[in-house]
Amino acid sequence: MATTKNGDIASPRAHPRAWLALAIVRILVGFEFLWAFIDKTFGLTFATSPENAWINGGSPTHGYLSAERALQGVFEPIAGHVVVDVLFMAGLLGVGVGLMAGIAVRLASIGGALMMLMMWLASFPIAPNPFVDYHLVEGVLMAVFAFGLPAQRLSFAGPWRRLTRGTPWLQ
Repeated sequence: MATTKNGDIASPRAHPRAWLALAIVRILVGFEFLWAFIDKTFGLTFATSPENAWINGGSPTHGYLSAERALQGVFEPIAGHVVVDVLFMAGLLGVGVGLMAGIAVRLASIGGALMMLMMWLASFPIAPNPFVDYHLVEGVLMAVFAFGLPAQRLSFAGPWRRLTRGTPWLQ
């Protein structure tokens, strides 16, 4: 671990490699969301079969939200509704593109964190760990992306900031 001249541990801002690593993680998480969108849309047989693809009339939310779990009574009534499906798929696409491209990262990160929190709640209780799974971890990780916005690497953040200069919530 790197230290400063007085022996303190240096902050990530002092280490471009740390920001580069965060950029790579941001892109990977973005790809995870974008891939879920593509697989659920076209049924590429990774997590979604072709007959359950969204373009073939399948619901991207029905199976996950209607599974027997502790909060089934909360999530089952909204499972498979067109509005929920469209919002979910728009969220997957928006978070995926935003994080991968490094544009609207704050908005994409907040949206992604909320989606992960909802998926974590819908899957509760979690096995084999009764509390923590990747939904919760990635949701917290997205807060790092949102707060680290000014230091985006490997992104189109510069041109995006110029394009959205009058709309700070899009930056």
